[in-house]
Amino acid sequence: MANVVRAALVQATWTGDTDSMVAKHEEHAREAARQGAKIIGFQEVFNAPYFCQVQEPEHYRWAEPVPDGPTTTRMQELARETGMVIVVPVFEVEQSGFYYNTAVVIDADGSVLGKYRKHHIPQVKGFWEKYYFKPGNLGWPVFDTAVGKVGVYICYDRHFPEGWRQLGLNGAQLVYNPSATHRGLSSYLWRLEQPAAAVANEYFVAAINRVGVEEYGDNDFYGTSYFVDPRGQFVGDTASDKEEELLVRDLDFDLIEEVRQQWAFYRDRRPDAYEGLVQP
Repeated sequence: MANVVRAALVQATWTGDTDSMVAKHEEHAREAARQGAKIIGFQEVFNAPYFCQVQEPEHYRWAEPVPDGPTTTRMQELARETGMVIVVPVFEVEQSGFYYNTAVVIDADGSVLGKYRKHHIPQVKGFWEKYYFKPGNLGWPVFDTAVGKVGVYICYDRHFPEGWRQLGLNGAQLVYNPSATHRGLSSYLWRLEQPAAAVANEYFVAAINRVGVEEYGDNDFYGTSYFVDPRGQFVGDTASDKEEELLVRDLDFDLIEEVRQQWAFYRDRRPDAYEGLVQP
């Protein structure tokens, strides 16, 4: 019998406040569960606007502790209710002055398996993230969930192949890439980089982008979220480039082993020759 995982993702428009944003995602998750999904992931800092379009201290108010903050606790309850694994991207405060762009991974029984902190932090027009976030310091965890081995890579991280590879070496079968990227900046790369990473590392990728224009800038988030398989092929259609959407797709995890036997990229790696890649 095929090892098929029904997976979901949400690309959403900003509602104007955290409570309604979280409630909307809860309803999407319940609908995904009704469709048989066993895992779901949300977009970057899903419970807030993409406030990094500006550099203002007022936006530290969106930060909360992980895993003891209100959003993680609420998502644990949702995971228990739906029986789904949930990937939850939030703005994390660890202690005063220590802030991270983080994703919590919650198992289907509501237990917190751990978190990933975004490694690569941009500081360019419309994406002033260094103002808010420290670089991630938790490595490249892969979580042993109820559906399989799941990793996370966040937005700007996707431009750096090293993390994709480390997630593969750590056993990932599916990597969620929650993002916030706008139409004029990277739409060409959006359909190229994650499929290329899926091929190079021979696993599934869930690429999630925000959608719409929000109140703190003119970034036009273009959605077009998708799942891509280890051959670099989209699993079903991509989401809309203008509208909020829930995607639910069947991922055949047996394809991972098939591709790894056929293409054998891991066999033919040359880590003995790569020393120069990590020199500053």
